Amino acid sequence: MARVDRGLLTLLTATGEQRVRVGGGLHDAAAPAVGDWVAVRGELAVRVLPRRTAFVRTAAGRGSAPQVVAANVDLVLVVDSLVGEARLRRVERYLAVAWASGATPVVVLTKADVCPDVPAAVAQVAEDAVGVDVLAVSAVTGAGLDRLRALLTPGCTAAMVGPSGVGKSSLANALAGRPVAATAGIREDGRGRHTTTARELHLLPGGALLIDTPGMRELALPGGDGLDSTYADVTELAADCRFRDCAHRTEPGCAVAAAIDRGRLDPARFTAWRKLQAEAAWQERRADARARASEQARVKALTRELRARPGRPRR
Repeated sequence: MARVDRGLLTLLTATGEQRVRVGGGLHDAAAPAVGDWVAVRGELAVRVLPRRTAFVRTAAGRGSAPQVVAANVDLVLVVDSLVGEARLRRVERYLAVAWASGATPVVVLTKADVCPDVPAAVAQVAEDAVGVDVLAVSAVTGAGLDRLRALLTPGCTAAMVGPSGVGKSSLANALAGRPVAATAGIREDGRGRHTTTARELHLLPGGALLIDTPGMRELALPGGDGLDSTYADVTELAADCRFRDCAHRTEPGCAVAAAIDRGRLDPARFTAWRKLQAEAAWQERRADARARASEQARVKALTRELRARPGRPRR
């Protein structure tokens, strides 16, 4: 599925694009997302096939529910810009959600043409992006695009995620070799403007598929999955602590505290890990509460339906 527009789906089929309506049963948790495979009956989408992977976001609002941003992706391209200081904490947050999706994350740093020291900037991000390829690219000069294209093999589906203004649309156009996404001018501070308004899947010349997504103002973790991979260095240190329930504060034999004292671990990275751990635990508790409320509502509705049936024996 290439796009969702208010109950209308744009599908890529063997015969070209097809527009269908969303069937009555495909709402809420079963709602189709860009990248989904769907079964169609006539002009109606009737079923979403099981997903291999899913990049799921949870907005930070009190009543927000998880939302599938892109489904069945092989690569999650975490896109950020080389304009200004490196935003390591933001990259870490996106990587945590990307690892949890089941896909392979790759960090793509855009606007390499305006960065005075690209190797140093890449090295700074790579030090935090443990186990993840970090690529610097320029949609203007084409620098680094060949390395990225080499990852986008035929049949591969990649989703670009990141905040507004980091150059996702320009990157999509450069990879496609034609205008597939609207772009806007550069602001006075060198950063881009928000242009993408809907998630959309594009077919690339080499046979790969690319999902462009709007910038996300908020990206809360749907749970703790992905944190161990994102902070593999911290979790490895924590496993060496003397006490299994070490809080990594003043306990004797704390390997994490020792690494910070020796300069092996950035205290800001450790603080970010603790913060995201707490956030993930809260999101999981909220999801459990939502699931319990949903089940209670289902049982009550079923009870009302049974009581209202004609011919029901009365006591």
